[in-house]
Amino acid sequence: MRSARRRLCSALIVAYGLFSLYAAYTVFLRPRRPAALRPHRDRRGPRGFTDHVALGNEEWNPWDADEKNELAASQQRYEANLKMIKYARSHLEQTSLRVQIWGKAAIGLYLWQHIFGGHLEPADMTAQWREGSQKAGKTYFSFLTGPSVVPGYFSVEAEHVVLVLNGREPAKIAYATQWLHYAQTLMETRKIQHVAVVLLGNEQCNNAWIQPYLKRNGGFVNLLFVTYDYAFVNEEDIFQWPLGVATYRSFPVVEPSWSMLHDPRSYLCNFLGTVYKNSSRETLMEILKQDGLDKLCWIAAREQWQPQETNESFKNYQDALLQSDLTLCPVGINTECYRIYEACSYGSLPVIEDVMTPGDCGNSSMYHSAPLQLLKTMGAPFIFIKNWKELPAILEKEKKMSLQEKIQRRKKLLEWYRNFKAWMRQKFINTLENSFLPSDKG
Repeated sequence: MRSARRRLCSALIVAYGLFSLYAAYTVFLRPRRPAALRPHRDRRGPRGFTDHVALGNEEWNPWDADEKNELAASQQRYEANLKMIKYARSHLEQTSLRVQIWGKAAIGLYLWQHIFGGHLEPADMTAQWREGSQKAGKTYFSFLTGPSVVPGYFSVEAEHVVLVLNGREPAKIAYATQWLHYAQTLMETRKIQHVAVVLLGNEQCNNAWIQPYLKRNGGFVNLLFVTYDYAFVNEEDIFQWPLGVATYRSFPVVEPSWSMLHDPRSYLCNFLGTVYKNSSRETLMEILKQDGLDKLCWIAAREQWQPQETNESFKNYQDALLQSDLTLCPVGINTECYRIYEACSYGSLPVIEDVMTPGDCGNSSMYHSAPLQLLKTMGAPFIFIKNWKELPAILEKEKKMSLQEKIQRRKKLLEWYRNFKAWMRQKFINTLENSFLPSDKG
Protein backbone atom coordinates (compact mmCIF):
# COMPACT_ATOMS: atom_id res chain seq x y z
CA MET A 1 0.00 0.00 0.00
CA ARG A 2 2.85 2.37 0.84
CA SER A 3 4.62 1.69 -2.48
CA ALA A 4 1.36 2.30 -4.34
CA ARG A 5 0.93 5.60 -2.52
CA ARG A 6 4.51 6.58 -3.42
CA ARG A 7 3.85 5.75 -7.08
CA LEU A 8 0.68 7.84 -7.01
CA CYS A 9 2.54 10.81 -5.48
CA SER A 10 5.30 10.50 -8.11
CA ALA A 11 2.72 10.42 -10.90
CA LEU A 12 1.02 13.53 -9.54
CA ILE A 13 4.32 15.42 -9.34
CA VAL A 14 5.22 14.42 -12.93
CA ALA A 15 1.77 15.52 -14.11
CA TYR A 16 2.19 18.87 -12.39
CA GLY A 17 5.61 19.27 -14.00
CA LEU A 18 4.31 18.52 -17.50
CA PHE A 19 1.39 20.88 -17.03
CA SER A 20 3.75 23.61 -15.83
CA LEU A 21 6.02 23.15 -18.88
CA TYR A 22 3.03 23.29 -21.20
CA ALA A 23 1.78 26.45 -19.50
CA ALA A 24 5.23 28.02 -19.83
CA TYR A 25 5.37 27.09 -23.53
CA THR A 26 1.89 28.53 -24.09
CA VAL A 27 2.76 31.80 -22.43
CA PHE A 28 6.30 32.43 -23.55
CA LEU A 29 7.27 30.31 -26.60
CA ARG A 30 4.19 29.58 -28.74
CA PRO A 31 4.35 31.67 -31.98
CA ARG A 32 1.55 34.11 -32.63
CA ARG A 33 -0.63 33.79 -35.69
CA PRO A 34 0.34 36.32 -38.37
CA ALA A 35 -2.16 39.09 -38.94
CA ALA A 36 -2.68 38.12 -42.61
CA LEU A 37 -4.15 34.79 -41.58
CA ARG A 38 -6.74 36.32 -39.28
CA PRO A 39 -10.22 36.58 -40.77
CA HIS A 40 -11.22 40.04 -42.00
CA ARG A 41 -14.27 41.69 -40.50
CA ASP A 42 -15.95 44.54 -42.28
CA ARG A 43 -17.05 46.86 -39.53
CA ARG A 44 -18.26 50.32 -40.40
CA GLY A 45 -18.53 53.13 -37.95
CA PRO A 46 -21.06 55.94 -37.94
CA ARG A 47 -19.16 57.86 -40.61
CA GLY A 48 -18.38 54.92 -42.88
CA PHE A 49 -14.83 54.42 -41.66
CA THR A 50 -13.55 50.88 -42.09
CA ASP A 51 -11.90 49.05 -39.24
CA HIS A 52 -8.46 49.45 -40.93
CA VAL A 53 -7.59 52.78 -39.42
CA ALA A 54 -3.95 53.84 -39.65
CA LEU A 55 -2.43 55.08 -36.41
CA GLY A 56 0.96 56.45 -37.38
CA ASN A 57 2.97 53.58 -38.86
CA GLU A 58 1.02 50.87 -36.96
CA GLU A 59 -2.13 49.18 -38.11
CA TRP A 60 -4.87 48.92 -35.53
CA ASN A 61 -5.56 45.29 -34.54
CA PRO A 62 -9.11 44.76 -33.23
CA TRP A 63 -8.02 41.47 -31.57
CA ASP A 64 -5.13 43.04 -29.62
CA ALA A 65 -7.14 43.43 -26.39
CA ASP A 66 -8.35 39.80 -26.52
CA GLU A 67 -4.82 38.58 -27.13
CA LYS A 68 -3.45 40.60 -24.19
CA ASN A 69 -6.22 39.32 -21.91
CA GLU A 70 -5.52 35.75 -22.94
CA LEU A 71 -1.81 36.27 -22.34
CA ALA A 72 -2.46 37.74 -18.87
CA ALA A 73 -4.85 34.91 -17.96
CA SER A 74 -2.31 32.29 -19.09
CA GLN A 75 0.37 33.99 -17.02
CA GLN A 76 -1.91 33.99 -13.97
CA ARG A 77 -2.75 30.30 -14.42
CA TYR A 78 0.93 29.47 -14.77
CA GLU A 79 1.86 31.37 -11.59
CA ALA A 80 -1.06 29.84 -9.69
CA ASN A 81 0.05 26.34 -10.67
CA LEU A 82 3.60 27.10 -9.60
CA LYS A 83 2.35 28.27 -6.22
CA MET A 84 0.19 25.16 -5.83
CA ILE A 85 3.11 22.86 -6.62
CA LYS A 86 5.41 24.74 -4.22
CA TYR A 87 2.78 24.59 -1.46
CA ALA A 88 2.19 20.87 -1.97
CA ARG A 89 5.93 20.21 -1.94
CA SER A 90 6.53 22.28 1.20
CA HIS A 91 3.53 20.64 2.89
CA LEU A 92 4.95 17.18 2.18
CA GLU A 93 8.39 18.24 3.39
CA GLN A 94 7.07 19.76 6.63
CA THR A 95 4.87 16.76 7.51
CA SER A 96 7.38 14.29 8.87
CA LEU A 97 4.96 11.95 10.63
CA ARG A 98 1.57 10.44 9.82
CA VAL A 99 -0.42 9.17 12.81
CA GLN A 100 -3.76 7.37 12.69
CA ILE A 101 -5.85 7.49 15.89
CA TRP A 102 -8.30 4.63 16.43
CA GLY A 103 -10.92 5.96 18.85
CA LYS A 104 -12.40 2.86 20.51
CA ALA A 105 -13.38 4.56 23.77
CA ALA A 106 -15.45 7.69 24.39
CA ILE A 107 -12.41 9.42 25.89
CA GLY A 108 -11.09 9.59 22.33
CA LEU A 109 -13.70 12.24 21.55
CA TYR A 110 -12.33 14.38 24.38
CA LEU A 111 -8.86 13.99 22.87
CA TRP A 112 -9.95 14.84 19.33
CA GLN A 113 -12.76 17.38 19.72
CA HIS A 114 -11.92 19.12 23.01
CA ILE A 115 -8.12 18.99 23.22
CA PHE A 116 -7.25 18.95 19.50
CA GLY A 117 -10.26 21.08 18.49
CA GLY A 118 -10.80 18.65 15.61
CA HIS A 119 -14.00 18.03 13.64
CA LEU A 120 -15.65 14.78 12.63
CA GLU A 121 -17.74 13.86 9.61
CA PRO A 122 -20.57 13.13 9.76
CA ALA A 123 -21.48 15.29 12.76
CA ASP A 124 -24.15 12.78 13.88
CA MET A 125 -22.80 11.08 17.00
CA THR A 126 -24.83 7.93 16.27
CA ALA A 127 -23.15 7.39 12.89
CA GLN A 128 -21.49 4.01 12.39
CA TRP A 129 -18.31 5.60 11.02
CA ARG A 130 -16.86 9.04 11.73
CA GLU A 131 -13.51 10.50 10.73
CA GLY A 132 -11.47 13.68 10.76
CA SER A 133 -7.95 14.91 10.12
CA GLN A 134 -5.63 17.82 10.84
CA LYS A 135 -1.96 18.78 10.72
CA ALA A 136 -0.27 19.69 13.99
CA GLY A 137 3.43 20.31 14.45
CA LYS A 138 5.32 17.97 12.13
CA THR A 139 2.50 15.45 12.22
CA TYR A 140 -0.55 14.75 10.08
CA PHE A 141 -3.25 13.19 12.28
CA SER A 142 -6.27 11.24 11.10
CA PHE A 143 -8.96 10.06 13.52
CA LEU A 144 -11.41 7.17 13.13
CA THR A 145 -14.25 6.21 15.45
CA GLY A 146 -17.63 4.49 15.44
CA PRO A 147 -19.02 0.95 15.75
CA SER A 148 -17.98 0.10 12.17
CA VAL A 149 -14.30 0.62 12.97
CA VAL A 150 -13.40 -3.00 13.75
CA PRO A 151 -10.10 -4.89 13.38
CA GLY A 152 -9.37 -5.85 9.78
CA TYR A 153 -12.28 -3.92 8.28
CA PHE A 154 -10.75 -0.50 7.72
CA SER A 155 -7.72 0.85 5.92
CA VAL A 156 -4.54 1.24 7.98
CA GLU A 157 -3.17 4.40 6.39
CA ALA A 158 -0.26 5.27 8.68
CA GLU A 159 2.78 3.51 10.08
CA HIS A 160 2.20 5.09 13.49
CA VAL A 161 -0.97 4.36 15.48
CA VAL A 162 -2.61 5.70 18.65
CA LEU A 163 -5.14 3.31 20.17
CA VAL A 164 -7.78 4.86 22.47
CA LEU A 165 -9.09 2.13 24.78
CA ASN A 166 -11.35 1.62 27.80
CA GLY A 167 -9.84 -0.42 30.63
CA ARG A 168 -12.28 0.46 33.38
CA GLU A 169 -13.81 -3.01 33.92
CA PRO A 170 -13.19 -6.65 32.87
CA ALA A 171 -15.57 -6.63 29.87
CA LYS A 172 -13.96 -3.46 28.52
CA ILE A 173 -10.48 -4.90 29.11
CA ALA A 174 -11.35 -8.01 27.10
CA TYR A 175 -12.43 -5.81 24.17
CA ALA A 176 -9.33 -3.62 24.52
CA THR A 177 -7.00 -6.63 24.36
CA GLN A 178 -8.53 -7.66 21.03
CA TRP A 179 -7.40 -4.32 19.60
CA LEU A 180 -3.96 -4.67 21.17
CA HIS A 181 -3.53 -8.13 19.59
CA TYR A 182 -4.61 -6.70 16.22
CA ALA A 183 -2.05 -3.91 16.54
CA GLN A 184 0.59 -6.44 17.56
CA THR A 185 -0.10 -8.48 14.40
CA LEU A 186 0.32 -5.36 12.28
CA MET A 187 3.63 -4.68 14.05
CA GLU A 188 4.87 -8.21 13.43
CA THR A 189 3.98 -7.98 9.72
CA ARG A 190 5.69 -4.56 9.54
CA LYS A 191 2.53 -2.76 8.46
CA ILE A 192 2.93 -0.32 11.33
CA GLN A 193 6.04 0.81 13.20
CA HIS A 194 4.90 2.40 16.45
CA VAL A 195 1.92 2.16 18.80
CA ALA A 196 0.81 4.47 21.61
CA VAL A 197 -2.20 3.89 23.86
CA VAL A 198 -4.55 6.43 25.45
CA LEU A 199 -6.29 4.48 28.22
CA LEU A 200 -9.37 5.23 30.27
CA GLY A 201 -7.93 3.50 33.31
CA ASN A 202 -9.60 1.75 36.19
CA GLU A 203 -10.95 4.15 38.84
CA GLN A 204 -8.94 2.31 41.51
CA CYS A 205 -5.87 2.28 39.22
CA ASN A 206 -5.90 -1.51 38.82
CA ASN A 207 -4.20 -1.40 35.42
CA ALA A 208 -1.77 -4.31 35.77
CA TRP A 209 -3.23 -5.97 32.64
CA ILE A 210 -1.71 -3.29 30.35
CA GLN A 211 1.85 -3.64 31.73
CA PRO A 212 2.96 -6.70 29.65
CA TYR A 213 2.09 -4.82 26.44
CA LEU A 214 4.52 -1.99 27.19
CA LYS A 215 7.83 -2.01 25.35
CA ARG A 216 9.75 -1.60 28.60
CA ASN A 217 8.31 -4.98 29.67
CA GLY A 218 8.99 -6.79 26.40
CA GLY A 219 5.82 -5.69 24.61
CA PHE A 220 5.29 -3.39 21.64
CA VAL A 221 3.47 -0.31 23.04
CA ASN A 222 5.88 2.62 22.99
CA LEU A 223 3.82 5.11 25.01
CA LEU A 224 0.93 4.97 27.48
CA PHE A 225 -1.29 7.94 28.39
CA VAL A 226 -3.54 6.88 31.28
CA THR A 227 -6.23 8.56 33.40
CA TYR A 228 -6.28 8.95 37.19
CA ASP A 229 -3.29 9.09 39.53
CA TYR A 230 -1.60 5.94 38.28
CA ALA A 231 1.45 5.26 40.44
CA PHE A 232 3.53 4.07 37.44
CA VAL A 233 3.48 7.47 35.71
CA ASN A 234 7.13 8.34 35.00
CA GLU A 235 6.99 11.03 32.25
CA GLU A 236 9.21 8.80 30.10
CA ASP A 237 6.84 6.29 28.52
CA ILE A 238 3.86 6.49 30.92
CA PHE A 239 2.01 9.80 31.22
CA GLN A 240 -1.06 10.94 33.15
CA TRP A 241 -3.99 11.94 30.95
CA PRO A 242 -7.04 14.02 31.98
CA LEU A 243 -10.39 12.30 32.40
CA GLY A 244 -12.15 15.15 30.60
CA VAL A 245 -15.88 15.57 30.06
CA ALA A 246 -18.47 12.81 29.68
CA THR A 247 -18.42 12.54 25.90
CA TYR A 248 -20.34 9.25 26.20
CA ARG A 249 -23.22 11.43 27.39
CA SER A 250 -22.68 13.81 24.46
CA PHE A 251 -21.28 16.65 26.56
CA PRO A 252 -20.49 19.33 23.95
CA VAL A 253 -17.52 21.54 23.18
CA VAL A 254 -18.59 24.79 24.88
CA GLU A 255 -17.51 28.11 23.42
CA PRO A 256 -17.39 30.91 26.04
CA SER A 257 -19.81 33.76 25.41
CA TRP A 258 -20.14 37.32 26.70
CA SER A 259 -23.15 36.40 28.83
CA MET A 260 -21.35 33.39 30.31
CA LEU A 261 -18.65 35.73 31.56
CA HIS A 262 -20.61 38.81 32.57
CA ASP A 263 -24.17 37.87 33.57
CA PRO A 264 -25.04 37.43 37.25
CA ARG A 265 -25.82 33.80 38.11
CA SER A 266 -28.90 32.72 40.00
CA TYR A 267 -27.26 30.19 42.31
CA LEU A 268 -24.20 30.19 44.55
CA CYS A 269 -23.51 26.52 43.84
CA ASN A 270 -24.87 23.32 42.30
CA PHE A 271 -24.77 19.58 42.81
CA LEU A 272 -26.67 17.26 40.51
CA GLY A 273 -25.65 13.66 41.05
CA THR A 274 -25.94 10.35 42.84
CA VAL A 275 -25.77 10.20 46.64
CA TYR A 276 -24.24 6.88 47.69
CA LYS A 277 -25.01 5.34 51.05
CA ASN A 278 -22.43 6.00 53.78
CA SER A 279 -20.46 8.36 51.54
CA SER A 280 -19.24 11.92 52.00
CA ARG A 281 -22.04 12.91 49.63
CA GLU A 282 -24.54 12.17 52.40
CA THR A 283 -22.54 14.49 54.65
CA LEU A 284 -22.63 17.15 51.94
CA MET A 285 -26.41 16.92 51.64
CA GLU A 286 -26.86 17.24 55.40
CA ILE A 287 -24.64 20.35 55.53
CA LEU A 288 -26.50 21.95 52.62
CA LYS A 289 -29.81 21.49 54.43
CA GLN A 290 -28.48 23.32 57.50
CA ASP A 291 -29.34 27.01 57.68
CA GLY A 292 -31.18 26.75 54.35
CA LEU A 293 -28.01 26.62 52.24
CA ASP A 294 -29.75 24.24 49.84
CA LYS A 295 -32.07 27.14 48.92
CA LEU A 296 -29.07 29.09 47.62
CA CYS A 297 -27.88 26.25 45.40
CA TRP A 298 -29.29 24.11 42.58
CA ILE A 299 -29.47 20.67 44.20
CA ALA A 300 -30.86 17.55 42.51
CA ALA A 301 -29.82 14.33 44.20
CA ARG A 302 -30.65 10.77 43.17
CA GLU A 303 -29.98 7.47 44.87
CA GLN A 304 -28.87 5.43 41.86
CA TRP A 305 -26.29 6.24 39.18
CA GLN A 306 -27.62 6.50 35.64
CA PRO A 307 -25.19 5.97 32.74
CA GLN A 308 -27.38 7.89 30.31
CA GLU A 309 -29.23 11.17 30.72
CA THR A 310 -32.61 12.11 29.35
CA ASN A 311 -32.78 15.24 27.21
CA GLU A 312 -34.45 17.04 30.12
CA SER A 313 -31.96 15.96 32.79
CA PHE A 314 -29.00 16.79 30.54
CA LYS A 315 -30.39 20.28 29.82
CA ASN A 316 -30.99 20.82 33.54
CA TYR A 317 -27.40 19.84 34.27
CA GLN A 318 -25.99 22.25 31.70
CA ASP A 319 -28.26 25.02 32.95
CA ALA A 320 -27.13 24.35 36.53
CA LEU A 321 -23.48 24.74 35.50
CA LEU A 322 -24.24 27.93 33.60
CA GLN A 323 -26.34 29.45 36.40
CA SER A 324 -24.04 28.60 39.35
CA ASP A 325 -20.92 30.36 40.57
CA LEU A 326 -19.56 27.16 42.13
CA THR A 327 -19.87 23.46 41.25
CA LEU A 328 -19.55 21.04 44.16
CA CYS A 329 -17.40 17.99 43.33
CA PRO A 330 -17.58 15.32 46.06
CA VAL A 331 -15.52 12.17 45.58
CA GLY A 332 -17.03 9.09 43.98
CA ILE A 333 -15.09 5.91 43.35
CA ASN A 334 -12.23 8.25 42.40
CA THR A 335 -11.58 11.89 43.31
CA GLU A 336 -11.30 12.87 39.64
CA CYS A 337 -14.68 13.14 37.91
CA TYR A 338 -16.17 14.47 34.68
CA ARG A 339 -17.94 17.19 36.65
CA ILE A 340 -14.64 19.02 37.24
CA TYR A 341 -13.99 19.55 33.52
CA GLU A 342 -17.63 20.19 32.68
CA ALA A 343 -17.79 22.95 35.31
CA CYS A 344 -14.65 24.52 33.81
CA SER A 345 -16.37 24.54 30.40
CA TYR A 346 -19.08 26.83 31.76
CA GLY A 347 -16.93 29.00 34.03
CA SER A 348 -18.35 27.51 37.23
CA LEU A 349 -15.53 27.12 39.75
CA PRO A 350 -15.08 23.51 40.99
CA VAL A 351 -15.09 23.00 44.76
CA ILE A 352 -13.25 19.69 45.11
CA GLU A 353 -13.15 17.24 47.99
CA ASP A 354 -9.39 16.76 48.09
CA VAL A 355 -9.10 13.30 49.62
CA MET A 356 -7.67 10.01 48.36
CA THR A 357 -10.12 7.25 47.51
CA PRO A 358 -9.49 3.54 48.25
CA GLY A 359 -7.44 1.58 45.71
CA ASP A 360 -4.01 1.67 44.12
CA CYS A 361 -4.02 5.30 42.99
CA GLY A 362 -1.58 7.70 44.61
CA ASN A 363 1.75 9.39 44.32
CA SER A 364 4.09 8.40 41.52
CA SER A 365 7.85 8.70 41.11
CA MET A 366 7.23 12.04 39.35
CA TYR A 367 4.33 13.56 41.32
CA HIS A 368 3.71 13.82 45.03
CA SER A 369 0.45 15.76 45.16
CA ALA A 370 -2.17 13.02 44.80
CA PRO A 371 -5.03 13.10 44.29
CA LEU A 372 -5.45 15.15 41.09
CA GLN A 373 -1.70 15.51 40.67
CA LEU A 374 -1.98 16.46 36.97
CA LEU A 375 -4.43 19.30 37.66
CA LYS A 376 -2.49 20.55 40.67
CA THR A 377 0.79 20.48 38.75
CA MET A 378 -0.87 22.64 36.09
CA GLY A 379 -1.95 25.17 38.72
CA ALA A 380 -5.70 24.57 38.54
CA PRO A 381 -7.43 27.59 40.20
CA PHE A 382 -9.98 25.45 42.07
CA ILE A 383 -11.16 25.46 45.68
CA PHE A 384 -9.79 22.35 47.42
CA ILE A 385 -11.31 21.26 50.74
CA LYS A 386 -10.68 18.30 53.04
CA ASN A 387 -14.14 18.20 54.61
CA TRP A 388 -17.55 19.49 53.54
CA LYS A 389 -17.85 21.21 56.91
CA GLU A 390 -15.74 23.93 55.29
CA LEU A 391 -18.53 24.65 52.77
CA PRO A 392 -20.70 27.06 54.84
CA ALA A 393 -17.78 29.48 55.24
CA ILE A 394 -17.08 29.28 51.50
CA LEU A 395 -20.70 30.09 50.66
CA GLU A 396 -20.72 33.00 53.12
CA LYS A 397 -17.70 34.41 51.30
CA GLU A 398 -19.51 33.93 47.98
CA LYS A 399 -22.44 36.02 49.18
CA LYS A 400 -20.13 38.97 49.80
CA MET A 401 -18.32 38.81 46.44
CA SER A 402 -19.20 41.48 43.89
CA LEU A 403 -20.24 40.61 40.37
CA GLN A 404 -17.02 42.17 39.07
CA GLU A 405 -14.94 39.88 41.29
CA LYS A 406 -16.86 36.87 40.04
CA ILE A 407 -16.40 37.97 36.41
CA GLN A 408 -12.64 38.16 36.92
CA ARG A 409 -12.67 34.71 38.51
CA ARG A 410 -14.62 33.26 35.58
CA LYS A 411 -12.16 34.79 33.12
CA LYS A 412 -9.25 33.28 35.04
CA LEU A 413 -10.91 29.84 35.12
CA LEU A 414 -11.86 29.79 31.44
CA GLU A 415 -8.42 31.03 30.43
CA TRP A 416 -6.73 28.39 32.59
CA TYR A 417 -8.87 25.62 31.08
CA ARG A 418 -8.14 26.81 27.54
CA ASN A 419 -4.40 26.87 28.29
CA PHE A 420 -4.61 23.47 30.00
CA LYS A 421 -6.10 21.84 26.89
CA ALA A 422 -3.57 23.58 24.64
CA TRP A 423 -0.73 22.40 26.88
CA MET A 424 -2.01 18.80 26.88
CA ARG A 425 -2.31 18.91 23.08
CA GLN A 426 1.24 20.16 22.63
CA LYS A 427 2.63 17.69 25.15
CA PHE A 428 0.87 14.83 23.37
CA ILE A 429 2.23 15.89 19.96
CA ASN A 430 5.77 16.47 21.26
CA THR A 431 5.81 13.11 23.03
CA LEU A 432 4.73 11.25 19.89
CA GLU A 433 7.22 13.08 17.67
CA ASN A 434 10.11 12.58 20.09
CA SER A 435 9.33 8.88 20.33
CA PHE A 436 8.27 8.04 16.77
CA LEU A 437 10.55 10.22 14.62
CA PRO A 438 14.10 8.97 14.02
CA SER A 439 16.69 10.69 16.17
CA ASP A 440 19.02 13.22 14.52
CA LYS A 441 21.87 12.09 16.74
CA GLY A 442 24.72 10.06 15.45
